[in-house]
Amino acid sequence: MTASASGSDKANTASEVADNYRVPTERLGRQLANILSAWGMPREQIDITVRLMLEADLRGVDSHGVYMLPLYDELRRDGKLNVAADVRVLRESPVTALIDAGGGLGHYPSHMAMTMAVDKCRATGVGVTTVRNSTHYGAAGVYALMAVEQGFIGISTSSVFRPGVVPTFGARPMLGTNPIAFAAPTKRNAPFCLDMATSTVAVGKLKLALLRGTSIPPGWATDDHGDPVTDPELGLAYRYLTPLGGIPAMSSHKGYGLGAMVEILSTMLSGGFYAPTRAQHHADAPYYNVGHFFMALDPRAFREEGEFEQDLDDMIDALHATPCTDPAQPVLVAGEPEERAYAERVRNGIPVSPGLCKILRDIATACGAEYLLRDVI
Repeated sequence: MTASASGSDKANTASEVADNYRVPTERLGRQLANILSAWGMPREQIDITVRLMLEADLRGVDSHGVYMLPLYDELRRDGKLNVAADVRVLRESPVTALIDAGGGLGHYPSHMAMTMAVDKCRATGVGVTTVRNSTHYGAAGVYALMAVEQGFIGISTSSVFRPGVVPTFGARPMLGTNPIAFAAPTKRNAPFCLDMATSTVAVGKLKLALLRGTSIPPGWATDDHGDPVTDPELGLAYRYLTPLGGIPAMSSHKGYGLGAMVEILSTMLSGGFYAPTRAQHHADAPYYNVGHFFMALDPRAFREEGEFEQDLDDMIDALHATPCTDPAQPVLVAGEPEERAYAERVRNGIPVSPGLCKILRDIATACGAEYLLRDVI
């Protein structure tokens, strides 16, 4: 079972969020919109960006939702993020497209890219699109699920602008956390949705631990000698994350290979920059030029109507029926912890830590945006 399927990589447990404030989704969305508007983002881009950020938080992917706003603010102030980006389609065929994100946030161009992939899939059975000249695009799973909403299989991958994962047997970070998401439609069960970093954990998990004042498990990150660290501040200082598997004896070469595969699809295919060689080959480039990859695939190109979904439901039912080592912990399927988090958070609000509330207030104050969360701090 993957980390995402077990819920340990992204979806939070009740104990992890017990000390956080609960903010209604609509209010948190207005807060994000106020800030993005004050930064100068166009209205049509704000609506989609806010919706996708909130979708990540509602699904329990806290490291990729509103928590990312401080990083976006840092990139903006450093001149590495074009908030008012001109997003353009550069190439297009009946089944493919290439989009230039204009150096802006990845949410809006990625939403455009997956929408185009879905439209092409509807017409031809498959759609493949890429985005270049982007930055962070949030949670990979929200894009894969866009295809599922139309009855298609969805795939999404992304490179990152800062290498932080050390190759197996290596002593220098040469890949990013390079996420991959795969989602497939069902009828009886929640959609299958694998959304995972190809590192042992995403770097956002270290940042969340630092905000919460907790340690990180051994094996998530190492120092420059390869020794494990449990202090999230040290882990963030070194930014030496392990590939999925952690160490060679636990098959870290597989996570390393997956990370390289994501880099090829997201960077080399789109024309993005490979982060470790960006300074060498593109020293004068104004933006980081992160790349993304999207695919939509129609099961009906291979099976009769409903057959794929029926067989997938049967597989999921069989997995659920697997005898458990612990009766209190049944076997789960990728996407289920996130579906449960979504249902709970729609009812009770999105948990936001006191530390993040203060950061959001400081960001809002600095850009002249109204702060809307004052009654929860």
